[in-house]
This record gives sequence, C-alpha cells and structure tokens, in this order.
Amino acid sequence: MDFSDSTTQYTLGIATLALLAAYFLLQPTGLVKWLQKKNYQYEVTFSLYMLTPTEKFVFNSIAFLSLSMLTLATIMYLPDHVMTISRRTYYYFAGDGSSSPRSAAENLYGTATRAAGWAQTAYQAAMNRTVAEVAQEVATKAAEQVPLEAN
Repeated sequence: MDFSDSTTQYTLGIATLALLAAYFLLQPTGLVKWLQKKNYQYEVTFSLYMLTPTEKFVFNSIAFLSLSMLTLATIMYLPDHVMTISRRTYYYFAGDGSSSPRSAAENLYGTATRAAGWAQTAYQAAMNRTVAEVAQEVATKAAEQVPLEAN
C-alpha cells in the first residue's frame, strides 16, 4: 500500500478521526457529556425536539447560514467601521486645525495663486513664441518682396 498518495493519507486521517470520535462517544468523558448537555439545551430552547428530522435540518441550515454570514460580515467590515467611527469621534472632540474653514480657504487661495502664476507664465511663453514666429515670417516675406540692391 502506497502511503505517499494524498488520497490514501486523507482516507486514513478521516478513518482515524472517525474511530476516535466513536471511542469518545462510547466512553462518555466530561467533554462529551458537556456537549450532549449543550445539544439538549439547544433543542429545548428552540423547541427542536418537536420537529421532524427534515424540519430540524432546514432550521439548523438556516441558523448556520445566518450565523456564518453574520460572522463573516463582522470579521470583514467591523474593523474598518470601528476605525471610521473612532476617527470621527476624535475629530468631533479634538478637532483638526488643518481642516478648519479658515485654513482650507488659505490653502485654496494659495493653490489658486500658484495656478494663476503658472497660467500667466504659460501665456507669456506662448505669446513670446508666437510673436517671434510672426516677426520671423514677416521678415522673410519682406525680404522676398524687396529685391536686394546691389552696391
């Protein structure tokens, strides 16, 4: 028998777990008795002992899926939500000087001033280049139309 095959290893592992579970269920220990008691409390609390096995399966499936989705949502979304709430709480109590209306207006004014300066510089550069190109073109046409006088 080849024990290096993963299917064989999984089969032996499951068989071992099944034998251990059967042993522990036949020899009730404190843990097994506690689990049996919790199962009994669960069935009595939700009146599952009155249901047929199919109804129990449907109820347990819905309960398991709901609990799984709630747990997954809590793990995925709660940390980000707690951080957002804590940031907002800190802002409401301590405030933040950089986000005050006056500071925001000053930042906006500074940015607008720099943008206007850059636009003015770009406009001047474009005009200088355009004027130079027009002057060059006029000089070229004038030179073509006026014959050179020979000395």
